[in-house]
Amino acid sequence: MAKPLHILARPEDIAPRVIASGDPARVRQLSSLLEGARLVNENRGFLVYTGRWKGVDVTVATHGIGAPSASIVFEELIMLGARLIIRFGTCGGFLRDMRVGDFVIATGASYIPGGTLSTYTRGDCMAAVPDYEVLHRLVEKAEEYSLRYFLGPVISSDNFYAGIDFLNEWVKRGMIAVDMEAASLMVLSRIRGVKAGAAFVISDVIGEAYAKMATAEELRDAVDRASRAVLDAAVSVRL
Repeated sequence: MAKPLHILARPEDIAPRVIASGDPARVRQLSSLLEGARLVNENRGFLVYTGRWKGVDVTVATHGIGAPSASIVFEELIMLGARLIIRFGTCGGFLRDMRVGDFVIATGASYIPGGTLSTYTRGDCMAAVPDYEVLHRLVEKAEEYSLRYFLGPVISSDNFYAGIDFLNEWVKRGMIAVDMEAASLMVLSRIRGVKAGAAFVISDVIGEAYAKMATAEELRDAVDRASRAVLDAAVSVRL
């Protein structure tokens, strides 16, 4: 098996259950909720902490921005023993009744063929969908925590500044939000035989994209509430 080159942790440092986020600030916030959290990697800025949530070992990890960065981290976490990875990030909301701070759970992720994903699929189309139990648990915990949530497919775009016209095309196709990494995780998880899912806090909404995106600090309370639901979901999935 290949040896990780970026996540310089030992297998015993990584829990089977992982929650991954792009923003190191969100990972630090997640780690603050864990009992006995310890920093097990900071190489390349990929902060990784492992602790316990309700008596179960959980790792929270930074995956950076975009498919290439995220796929490196997902691959290396799997090398180190991860059997479940939930991407918990931010997204741009597409529905008119969405508000900043709302919760989104992805039932699947569309993507443009090419780039990182094409190296896994050789250009073929592959279903980018979450593990059903992970999806079910995310919905269940969102209900338990009374989160205002939306359920549906998202578009994972490699281009953050693709523009409103690009996003509107995906609105017309029934997508409810945009992120950059969910599709890569879902495809990679199928190939590597691990469970995966994706959930988000909305940082901006269509019509305000590029002009008014909430900061990590502005989203702190919403992330705190959603984090507890995601952590509960992670520890309730059977491995």
